[in-house]
Amino acid sequence: MGNLASLHNAFAKVGADVCVAATPAELEPATHIVLPGVGAFPKGMHQLRSLGFEDALRRLVLEQGRMLLGVCLGMQLLATEGEEHELTAGLNLIPGRVVRFNVPGLRVPHMGWNDTVSRRAGSLLGEVGEQACHYYVHSFYFVPANATDVALTCDYGGAFAAGVERGNVLGVQFHPEKSHAAGLNLLKRFVERTA
Repeated sequence: MGNLASLHNAFAKVGADVCVAATPAELEPATHIVLPGVGAFPKGMHQLRSLGFEDALRRLVLEQGRMLLGVCLGMQLLATEGEEHELTAGLNLIPGRVVRFNVPGLRVPHMGWNDTVSRRAGSLLGEVGEQACHYYVHSFYFVPANATDVALTCDYGGAFAAGVERGNVLGVQFHPEKSHAAGLNLLKRFVERTA
């Protein structure tokens, strides 16, 4: 469920040795794991669970400290729960809830280019206050339980978490693989980061 080909190509452009894992066992040699996603929260979690990726991710990320980047729906799946279609338990790697935009006068989904601002030193965008324009397509957004987990913000009828970070677990709501040079720079920072 995701933008695998475009993410694969983007990571290859920044020099990463990329493998698309079809089974949890294929994640074993990875130092950095990317959880992509396009679609609905319940279906995404169903896929992860039915294919055995949920347990593998917990072991590799929580117990072994591998780097993890969730992209778009992949970021949302990092949450405790999501309310898209029905309340569904997420991976709970970063406590919080995924909720629908309620922005009177603005169209949902939030789609197109928008400024993204770094709120944490050393975030994937750089230092506090640095910003770049990224491409978004989403109707739901992540509300972390702890404000310190918000690494990046974007404004769409109010500020929302455009990026989250807790230790070796990171997520971005936008599509870096569709965000040209700014997106490639972010992916390069992720590949170079160590836990």
